[in-house]
Amino acid sequence: MSRIGKIPVVLPKGVEVRLEGEIINVRGPKGSLATPADEHLNYEFGAEQILITRKDDSRTARARHGLRRTLLANCVEGVAKGFSKTLEVIGVGYRVAVKGSTVELSLGYSHPVLVDLPPGIEAKAEGQKLTISGISKEQVGELAAGIRRLRKPEPYKGKGIRYENEPVRRKVGKSGSKK
Repeated sequence: MSRIGKIPVVLPKGVEVRLEGEIINVRGPKGSLATPADEHLNYEFGAEQILITRKDDSRTARARHGLRRTLLANCVEGVAKGFSKTLEVIGVGYRVAVKGSTVELSLGYSHPVLVDLPPGIEAKAEGQKLTISGISKEQVGELAAGIRRLRKPEPYKGKGIRYENEPVRRKVGKSGSKK
């Protein structure tokens, strides 16, 4: 049995979960999300928790058990608390600014890089830090990874965009030959 799948999904106060056809709708104080239900799994809705069990021990049911429980738990946590990722923009002349629903990054290119924010995602810039927040863990993580990909941290000077507290392995530069 999946260790993750066995754990019940605890519902905080103010969060409603409904199974409507093949979709599970989760509504909470921050908004609403939906995740697909799986036909190989049983969903037992209680007052304070949801328990997910497998209908049979087929390979497909075993493979999806932990995944579907985690996706549902992420929806519940997202509508209750939300998710956020913080990026650090490090480098001489590198800047970040949020203008409406657009993030403007100066990353040493000949032009500023503009990144449009999808609906439901917010960004806040404080100095060299950019905080991306929203209710969907997938969207927040994907946008943060896409922004980081614009200028990955390089190992010699450490310049680039990195996650907060991300360790960057530094390399020693080439030294001149001595004869």
